[in-house]
Amino acid sequence: MVLKRLAVYLKPFIPRMSLGFCIKVGGTLVELAIPWILSYIIDDLIPLGEIAPVCLWGGLMLVCSLLAWVGNITANRMASAVARDCTRQIRHDLFRKISYLSERRVDEFSIPSLITRMTSDTYVLHQTVGMIQRLGVRAPILLIGGVIVTLTLDPVLTLIMVATLPVVGAITFVVSRRGARLFRLVQKASDAMLRVVRENAVGVRVIKALSKSEYERNRFKRVNDELTEKERTAEKTMALINPVMSLLLNLGIVAVIVVGGVRVHNGTTEIGKIIAFMNLFTIVLNALMAINRMFTMLSRAAASSARVLEVLDTPIELYETEPKFSFLPENAPHIAFRDVTFRYPRGSFAVRDLNFELKRGETLGIIGATGSGKSTIIRALMRYYDVSGGAIEIDGVDIRDYATTDLRAKFGVVFQNDTLFKDTIRENIRLGRNLSDEELLEAARRAQALGFIEEQGGLDAPVAIKGANLSGGQKQRLLVARALAGNPEILVLDDSSSALDYKTDSLLREEIRLHYGDATKIIVAQRVSSIMHAEKILVLENGRVIGMGTHDELMASCPLYREIGESQIGDRSVSYDEPAGKEAVRA
Repeated sequence: MVLKRLAVYLKPFIPRMSLGFCIKVGGTLVELAIPWILSYIIDDLIPLGEIAPVCLWGGLMLVCSLLAWVGNITANRMASAVARDCTRQIRHDLFRKISYLSERRVDEFSIPSLITRMTSDTYVLHQTVGMIQRLGVRAPILLIGGVIVTLTLDPVLTLIMVATLPVVGAITFVVSRRGARLFRLVQKASDAMLRVVRENAVGVRVIKALSKSEYERNRFKRVNDELTEKERTAEKTMALINPVMSLLLNLGIVAVIVVGGVRVHNGTTEIGKIIAFMNLFTIVLNALMAINRMFTMLSRAAASSARVLEVLDTPIELYETEPKFSFLPENAPHIAFRDVTFRYPRGSFAVRDLNFELKRGETLGIIGATGSGKSTIIRALMRYYDVSGGAIEIDGVDIRDYATTDLRAKFGVVFQNDTLFKDTIRENIRLGRNLSDEELLEAARRAQALGFIEEQGGLDAPVAIKGANLSGGQKQRLLVARALAGNPEILVLDDSSSALDYKTDSLLREEIRLHYGDATKIIVAQRVSSIMHAEKILVLENGRVIGMGTHDELMASCPLYREIGESQIGDRSVSYDEPAGKEAVRA
């Protein structure tokens, strides 16, 4: 059933597959004619003592061999092309679906599992589609055709061979069913191993710094051994088919030789028929072996296709293609959180009873301890998750009523632990948008990144994976430049200045104030100096708002904010009006 569902991907390739099948059928039938011709030469032509007919029919055997060889090569190449193109479409659809999955769904699948489904599972499907076209036609024709040809030669000997086939078929069916279940466990173990490898690759510096290499090697050894054991169990189970099949068929061959010898001795059959029968028996044996390999691959494909379809069939929860409103209310706040409550799946509440409004162009600062819900507010605002209760509105409209592309287009955002891609500086700032080099350079200048970009060699300078060839401050300035480049309606900076010195941070805030005054700004920060000029500041603790107001109001009324402020900027009497003044630098 699962493989049948994936068969829809083969529909566009039916003409090419049909042509390949016809070529494969022709080549296989020609191949079956060779033993029959051999029998005719030995039994009917050689006794005549004439060389010409033997050479003529021998030449025909050679022609048949060449036709079978050319036909099989051509059909196999076509099968490989169909498998390649079909799998490419599956990967494309899988990647597209993963791109639109909600964060809740991504958390459920896990990143390592999605990577495995995208790579090893689709590779198994690629192998299966190719094998079905190569062996799915050839092996049954060789099996059935071989039996039919042997019937024309000697029906009695054919019955001995046919008697073994039901036993072989039953064993193959039982073992293949068990193999499919075992291969599903193998894929899950592969997910676990990939997760450990990914964690080690990402956290290699931390592992080395804390001298935890031995601990991580042992952790990898455990998951690797578990995967190896599951693979061994699955392969041992599937390996039962070959020796059992070989034993039964070889016993059949022995029986054919014994019975055939008796029949030749009694004059009821001829030597040429026995020789042809042995060749055909070998062909049938190889066909059964091929069918066994196909069943083994189908067992793996059943497990892999179920995992792929699990992703493809997952409903897209948060993606809307059309807006659900016809007009925007007048005089509505630009952003409004109304009794917003949110909790992660199988987790505790991240935020509770969140209420605030922002007018267009205002700045909201958010501060609080780690895990207090700061980044959760951003994810909920951009609708990576739907809120558990309450509503979030932009221009008076619930964000769930916006088309997702329209909603996300309003934002320029720098996430905590954001990503730079292996590409040029130009493409990392542009990120697929239709922006000119002048706009990119202007955004870089305002993000305080132009200086080091010119030092690196301009917009064409390369960026390594995750920006490994840049410092922390350079990465953050590039990310801010990316957010500013599109002149966003809402600018979100989630802890985007933690690697900047105070002077650069202050200059950046001044550029944003001067050139993005119409944009509503939400700044998540650990530094009071980064948000102290905001019209509103939220102080969060364990997902609840414990303080809201301006900097001066919170310094007077919120103990937690005052504690943070005094620990970072000292005396409250210091003036904070100079964006890059000496006091800011000294702080």
